[in-house]
Amino acid sequence: MLFRDERWPDGTPCWVDLMVPDRTAAATFYEGLLGWNVQFGGPETGYYGMAQLAGRPVAGVGEIPAEQAGMPAAWTTYLAVSDVDKAVAAITEAGGHVVAPPMDVMTQGRMAIATDPTGSVFGLWQAGRHHGTEVTLAPGALAWNENMSRDFAAAKTFYGNVFGYSFNDISNDEFTYATLDVDGRPTGGLGQASGDYEPGWMTYFWSADVDAAAAKIPELGGTVTENPVDTPFGRMLMAKDNQGASFQLMAPNEQSGTQEGWGA
Repeated sequence: MLFRDERWPDGTPCWVDLMVPDRTAAATFYEGLLGWNVQFGGPETGYYGMAQLAGRPVAGVGEIPAEQAGMPAAWTTYLAVSDVDKAVAAITEAGGHVVAPPMDVMTQGRMAIATDPTGSVFGLWQAGRHHGTEVTLAPGALAWNENMSRDFAAAKTFYGNVFGYSFNDISNDEFTYATLDVDGRPTGGLGQASGDYEPGWMTYFWSADVDAAAAKIPELGGTVTENPVDTPFGRMLMAKDNQGASFQLMAPNEQSGTQEGWGA
């Protein structure tokens, strides 16, 4: 387990949050699966919950407002920016759409929600007191974020223009995929969605044991949508929580090896 106490570099997926019809049910699910301790704020925060590991924030849990009833439960990936207003202008210029304009979140930071030209939803986070996730390389912590797009070329052009990513293309005959690199370091992924794969940004969390998690998810009311499988990047599964929000879990395996600092 590693801790981070400073803002994340621009373009880095720095935070994720979940919007669901029932925040309490969501907390019960993820506390049981990932070992989180979810602390909800008061009415001034919209009862927004901070999921914690080792007393540090790793993700957010919010409740869908009554006026937006019917909106599907979903995880949102937030990309770090040093200036939300400039980023929003760049998004519009590059063909994206602003869903929620820049707004201050008390003293915690400044945010906006947007879609890329292919329709994938993502957030922007300009750090104030809250930098984003503060725990890495531990079960329950954020592991990876990727955008699986129906139009890989258009998405690549958009994210490169807006966030200045460089790309490391690892495509082969079976898939099209590139990492989103910041200062030469992979921070996320971009791939071509095919078949029935649900397009959009996907959130991965670390797990100590993906197979044990696969057995636990149905007990908590969720659904395993793709059974555990070994990959060069770890052992993974895809699932939906007890309110239908999709996510993935991953654990180190023999192919990926274990990164220094891994552990509870």
